[in-house]
Amino acid sequence: MWYAIISEDVSDSLPLRKKARADHLARLDRLKDEGRLLVAGPHPAVDSEEPGEAGFSGSLVVAEFSSLEDAKAWADNDPYIEAGVYASVTVKPFKLVLP
Repeated sequence: MWYAIISEDVSDSLPLRKKARADHLARLDRLKDEGRLLVAGPHPAVDSEEPGEAGFSGSLVVAEFSSLEDAKAWADNDPYIEAGVYASVTVKPFKLVLP
């Protein structure tokens, strides 16, 4: 089943993101290589694809896991958690309808 992992950043998270970004992306690449990643990306803090120093306000990952518990465990082990990037993370089932 698909699960949405919706994360909200702490204030001024950009320096923290930069430090953990490579490890964070490596985990997403593994999901992609396994065919389990539908979409992933950050939410710019301003209305721009390149927010510069404004940084990001959070992230969205939609990926396939065998259970809600597995999705939560995966989210709990994100390098951004250890780096202090996220203030909160919500994981919930997602039903793909379109496209």
